[in-house]
Amino acid sequence: MRLSRYFLPILREVPKEAEIVSHRLMLRAGMIRQESAGIYAWLPLGKKVLDKICAVIREEQNRSGAIEIMMPTIQSADLWRESGRYDDYGKEMLRIKDRHERDMLYGPTNEEMLTEIVRAYVKSYKDLPLNLYHIQWKFRDEVRPRFGVMRSREFLMKDAYSIDLDFDNAVIAYNRMFVAYLRTFARLGLTAIPMVADTGPIGGNHSHEFIILASTGESEVFCHADYLDMPPPAADIDFRDPAALQGAVDQWTSLYAATEEKHDVAAFEAVEEGKRLSARGIEVGHIFYFGTKYSEPMGARVTGPDGVERPVHMGSYGIGPSRLVAAIIEASHDENGIIWPDAIAPFQVGILNLKVGDAATDAACEQLYATLTARGVDVLYDDTEERPGSKFATADLIGVPWQIIVGPKGLAAGTVELKRRADGARENLSLEAALARVLG
Repeated sequence: MRLSRYFLPILREVPKEAEIVSHRLMLRAGMIRQESAGIYAWLPLGKKVLDKICAVIREEQNRSGAIEIMMPTIQSADLWRESGRYDDYGKEMLRIKDRHERDMLYGPTNEEMLTEIVRAYVKSYKDLPLNLYHIQWKFRDEVRPRFGVMRSREFLMKDAYSIDLDFDNAVIAYNRMFVAYLRTFARLGLTAIPMVADTGPIGGNHSHEFIILASTGESEVFCHADYLDMPPPAADIDFRDPAALQGAVDQWTSLYAATEEKHDVAAFEAVEEGKRLSARGIEVGHIFYFGTKYSEPMGARVTGPDGVERPVHMGSYGIGPSRLVAAIIEASHDENGIIWPDAIAPFQVGILNLKVGDAATDAACEQLYATLTARGVDVLYDDTEERPGSKFATADLIGVPWQIIVGPKGLAAGTVELKRRADGARENLSLEAALARVLG
């Protein structure tokens, strides 16, 4: 993409309304624009990052055996009355009426609708196990939306729902998602620590929040420091092998990790002193087994191998891609801007032409642009008339991982400058060597 043809509304001033780093940088980098309280338009740069995050999530969900569907955003209130949640949910639910005066709502979540789909089609244990997921915009009318897309009213959510015959099989489904989440966050360049979360009236240990550590995190968390160096489950883990899944879950739950709500002071103090880590954390995912909470009242039942009909056991598994964009920025930035993990950077390479109109620099930049584009690299070519300092600032602000800086002096010596955004390392290389480096 040529920057002269791209829509990138950079802000040079720090927005006054932005309280945290991610909100400030997303506004300054032209990723989002607030349209009303807690509701944002995603501009081209932000949309590219969002799409890349969703692509990673989809790949790991599909690999785990989950199947993608798409459910409506507008739901019938009758489904929620069946489950008993319509009157209990509170003002966060946006309740509306259609032209026939039927009660409807803008879905804040999809347990009821998914259960309705299951009861219509899943009748036998032979149809199980099943895990259905979708990536969809949702709305919760937060009383105080803040922190940009970190806590907004409209947000993108990947929610999956497992359906199983009984508790034992539901645990295998839970472990499958536990492992898929660890793999997903690792691919996004994050170390997400699973922490036991509140299970409410259902009880048990099958509820985990996945937390990344960041100085601007919403809450205090406590964990064993070894989690920071623990390798994620292997890429070739067999999601059909319950023992392998359980082994990975056991490893990642073997050390102390708790949010403020679940913190046990005595248990934390039992951790070796040099390994106790107290920090701020951001929730980026939540998995939860809820058993027959919805299938029982809504009649989602299957016939087991013994011929007896019973309600299915279910779980839900959420990741917020729009929230993840902000969380990644909170965890990965410096005073100059965003530092994207390579997997989700909106552009992998930036070409900075320091003297547009100079025959040699224009020719070199065009050659680089054509070669990288032909190789399928997401490249942003800054062919604008801006001053070099402005071009450097923009490239750092939006977090382009590799920057190839082309100027008349360097070309006269047969080189271009290659900069790595993550650590600021710079080196002068020939055009061919610079290409070879970024193409890896």
